[in-house]
Amino acid sequence: MNETRYLVTGGHGFLGSHLVERLRAVPGNVVIAPPVEEFDLLVPDDVDRLLDFARPHVVLHLAAKVGGIGANRLHPGSFFRDNALMGIHLIEACRTHPGAKELKKFVQLGTICAYPKLTPVPFREEDLWNGYPEETNAPYGIAKKALLVMLQGYRQEFGFPGVYLLPVNLYGPRDNFDLLSSHVIPAMLRKFLEAKDRGDATVTLWGDGSHTREFLYVEDAAEGIAAAAERYEDADPVNLGSGEEISM
Repeated sequence: MNETRYLVTGGHGFLGSHLVERLRAVPGNVVIAPPVEEFDLLVPDDVDRLLDFARPHVVLHLAAKVGGIGANRLHPGSFFRDNALMGIHLIEACRTHPGAKELKKFVQLGTICAYPKLTPVPFREEDLWNGYPEETNAPYGIAKKALLVMLQGYRQEFGFPGVYLLPVNLYGPRDNFDLLSSHVIPAMLRKFLEAKDRGDATVTLWGDGSHTREFLYVEDAAEGIAAAAERYEDADPVNLGSGEEISM
């Protein structure tokens, strides 16, 4: 049986851990998902060492510096710098480094934070460039969107096999419940449970209640990423979502 070697960055995170499990369940797949302590994608020499070690056929770049509204407000510069540099270092190394000479596909995970602030929900890919992102999330979203531009440019100039996916708001097992860095569903669950334990009559949430969101179960997102790695070949970005709008 011919093996396919997958390198998953961020493979120990919320989404990444589910993707790694899904890939490893397929006979013939070899999945490499080292922790950040072994290979720091912000260090070009570490990226080279990683590719020497993994020799991937498929790279799935999920690693990110990410958080909720509070974290984005506190660390806009760090979020832009680290997310841009990780992707730039990895994409360029996958194009040039001998350790990636057998690369068949590079899958970049984007973010719905890249969409314009006033984009109608559910999001449509054709709206991606129709305005500036919501200001709180803009540094993170623009850093991720810049990697789409890089992949499309590299495909045009070098024939680089990069594809770009935009997952919506995820939820499910192993989510982050830290109130400073979590997303909406885990934050709401924690607030509701703690309020119940204290006997509080009310819970205070972000926003005014008028906003809507699109949600996707994390295992469904992992299925979509695995399918794209296997079958999607185009330069255009693709949303991973339910296509359904939910009011807060």
